[in-house]
Amino acid sequence: MSKKALRMPLAAYINHHSNQIYYMNRLLFIALSVLISHLSLAQQDDAFPAAKEKIKAAKIGLFTNRLNLSTEQASQFWPVYNEYEGKKGELRSNMRKYNAETRNLTISDDRILSDLKELINIRQKEVDLEREYQGKFLKVISARQVAELYKSEQLFNQMLLKRLSRRENNNKK
Repeated sequence: MSKKALRMPLAAYINHHSNQIYYMNRLLFIALSVLISHLSLAQQDDAFPAAKEKIKAAKIGLFTNRLNLSTEQASQFWPVYNEYEGKKGELRSNMRKYNAETRNLTISDDRILSDLKELINIRQKEVDLEREYQGKFLKVISARQVAELYKSEQLFNQMLLKRLSRRENNNKK
């Protein structure tokens, strides 16, 4: 058999599987879009915890697909990621608190300066947290998967922001 004859089936095989991945990503995107639009129809007071869970499930699906996690990797990765996300959420909560206080211009200049310094400290803690967890992620997934994780987080956040923006625009009409 010639080398070309051997390569052709492999090329067709690769092309077939890349098409499958493309369609799986499209399907995941559509499912995520439907999920988020469904969430926008839910009432906020009663459905907020349920909405959070649905968003988390969509995020897990997107990340697992984009990072191409094996079962073993997923079982090690998600506890580490959930811990990271919890700590990151606490820092963001503190940041929102100080941002809100700083916007209140009726407080003293000393208090504003103190809050601004605390905001910088929180940002530094965020960087330190990312550095720490990057090391932890690298123990369970590859560097390429960590890079894809960061890209996937940005993509997911952009998709959520677009959905929220559309929802707000639809509510204004």
